[in-house]
Amino acid sequence: MTLTHAEVEAQLTGPGQLFELEEIGDTGIRTWKHAPGHFRALLEMSRFHGEKVFLVYEDEHITFEEHFRRAATLARRLVEDYGVAKGDRVVVAMRNYPEWVVAFSAALAAGAVAVPLNAWWTEQELAYGVTDSGAKVLIADGERAARLASTGVPLIVTRGEPPAGARSLDEVLGEVRADVTLPEVELAPEDPATIFYTSGTTGRPKGALGSHRNVGQSPMTVAYGLLRAVALAGRDIAEAAGVRRVTLLTVPLFHVTGCFSALTTTMFTGGGLVLMYKWDPGQALRLIEREKVTTMIGVPTNAWQLMSHPAFADHDLSSLTTLGYGGAPAPPRLLERINETLPNRAPSNGYGMTETTALAIGNGGPDYDARPDSIGLPSAVVDVRVVDPEGKELPVGEVGELCVRGPNVILGYWNRPEETAQTFVNGWLHTGDLARIDDEGFVYIVDRAKDMVIRGGENVYCAEVEAALFEHPAVDDAAVIGVPHDELGEEVGAVVCLAPGSAVTAGELREFLSGRIAKFKIPVHVWFREGELPRNPGGKILKTHLRREILGT
Repeated sequence: MTLTHAEVEAQLTGPGQLFELEEIGDTGIRTWKHAPGHFRALLEMSRFHGEKVFLVYEDEHITFEEHFRRAATLARRLVEDYGVAKGDRVVVAMRNYPEWVVAFSAALAAGAVAVPLNAWWTEQELAYGVTDSGAKVLIADGERAARLASTGVPLIVTRGEPPAGARSLDEVLGEVRADVTLPEVELAPEDPATIFYTSGTTGRPKGALGSHRNVGQSPMTVAYGLLRAVALAGRDIAEAAGVRRVTLLTVPLFHVTGCFSALTTTMFTGGGLVLMYKWDPGQALRLIEREKVTTMIGVPTNAWQLMSHPAFADHDLSSLTTLGYGGAPAPPRLLERINETLPNRAPSNGYGMTETTALAIGNGGPDYDARPDSIGLPSAVVDVRVVDPEGKELPVGEVGELCVRGPNVILGYWNRPEETAQTFVNGWLHTGDLARIDDEGFVYIVDRAKDMVIRGGENVYCAEVEAALFEHPAVDDAAVIGVPHDELGEEVGAVVCLAPGSAVTAGELREFLSGRIAKFKIPVHVWFREGELPRNPGGKILKTHLRREILGT
């Protein structure tokens, strides 16, 4: 029997159900009633998974019990040896190592605010994060430690030699006892928990200040999206909920997708999380086969490159049932390719931001098959609307700025009251994304407001042109940018990466696009680029870098 969206939501969120809802006071904001109220509760719950493998890194396998003991021990050392108190900031700066998870867990369990810094940052950028957050302790891998040594903040180092004055993580931990307990600290849902720095495409990155409520709600939001897709497909919810998920994480843990769509969800469900030093599609294929990975989480490019790898057909990928991606627009052609190359797998697309603690809107199951160009429906605890530049809500189908409200929306920006007031208005987060909502509530991202090209007064949505370019079999990746023009203001330009062994001219591409999109949207300028397009750790194309590289602006 096929259920409607309303019937599925009622079934999942009814009284006594796992996804039962309750309102926060009289705010109109709904929360998951049975979600952990803070991270300590989530960490203690995770211990019940005992000897199940929690983290995999290369040949290392760490159980939930081992992780709890290490995290609890480090939390006590932070409090007893380093004087960390509730609200102090603890920086975590490292690659996707198991110690990242231990350090993050320990900081939050001690009542501190965890500050994951971008491992790709330079020494100057890392120093900015340390100074801006007012960090009391730094926990870093060897590579990052060398860049952080001059900050003067106490430094704990793993996977490398500690600089002078720093201590190794093993030395700090000492004996990890089986009877270790968490340090005493009182936490409430509203207490600050995390600072994740935004991409900072213009100016200095802003610290997005998240709460313990945000952290505790995040795994429930992901789990709800998964089971909603199961129910809509007519499958048994209880059976699906009982299947252990082993997730291959292809993006950094210091990005909210890695931390909240993957890490906290794995802790909550008792699944496994397979970490990679960096994204490598060949290594991903080997790990999926070896670890019996069921789910891959990343950005659309990861799924594309996995299927394009020369060794794709040489590996047993039968365990892989779900391909989840977000963080960047997914071209409709990607769904077609998944259906051709990985039949009977369930692709899903999601939308979220640093400011929404990752997932807020999701599209999976039969919804994704029917509407591959949509990011889906908001989660049951999330409200969405589209507004004009004055903040007035727009009618169904009109394009405007997407606004989001829910328990996943962060507290604001760290020490940035003006930016906070501009972005968070009467409980609504103004995302900066242009979107429309159809009469069934499905959301369609049209473009980033700042990425839109305005050609002679006509709006050209880059994502639409990029999706059309992806339809050409020779195109492996593409980015559309605005090119200054004296008369029109801007013209449309495209930077294109070709698939290996493919060839196409700019004229042939324009001819291909003719009839697919309006004439004024067809790129006047086309640049062919060797190698990959520049991306941030979250998978978004760095168009400011492209403009500077190509146009010098």
